[in-house]
Amino acid sequence: MIGICLSIFIGVIIGFFSNSSFLQMYSDSFIDLGLCLLLFFVGIDIGDNSSVLFNLKKLGKKIWFLPLTTIVGSLFGGFLGGLILPLSVGESLAVSSGLGWYSLSAIELSKVSAELGSIAFLSNVFREVLAILTIPIIAKRIGSFESISTAGATAMDTLLPIINKSNSSDISIISFFSGVVLTSSVPILVPLIIAVFKL
Repeated sequence: MIGICLSIFIGVIIGFFSNSSFLQMYSDSFIDLGLCLLLFFVGIDIGDNSSVLFNLKKLGKKIWFLPLTTIVGSLFGGFLGGLILPLSVGESLAVSSGLGWYSLSAIELSKVSAELGSIAFLSNVFREVLAILTIPIIAKRIGSFESISTAGATAMDTLLPIINKSNSSDISIISFFSGVVLTSSVPILVPLIIAVFKL
């Protein structure tokens, strides 16, 4: 936890004070490489556990319950946000339907308004940052599935290593599955809510 926070802080400081064109040019490539390495080692950990596929088969259709409840919970949070924030319920639902995928939801909602696109971007980035900080605590105090749900769509990529480290390795395959379902849902949910609420 301390290492993650320290890494983010050092990265912000270097990015803020550095004018290096090298960093600006290759930062995306470094991020992709780092993410691929993290996922590679998570894959090794999953493959090393022979009971993973057995446990996945044992869950059967129940495995769909996790991503579906994550969608319902996220949208319910968006609905509540629309009641207390200076956004309409439709706008708030559209923002929450990003499910943590900040790039796509921000792009789609920027077509409605630049302000709503910015809110979507920040909301989903904050979700990811909060998930980074709280997943170890949630996994320990509440439960493994709850820690996966916190990550939203990023349960399949950027937050998978943290989920893997905070839970048993058989949870990682469930996390990946949930992330894939949620990521696949975002391109449907966001335009659907925009159309339904005529944003």
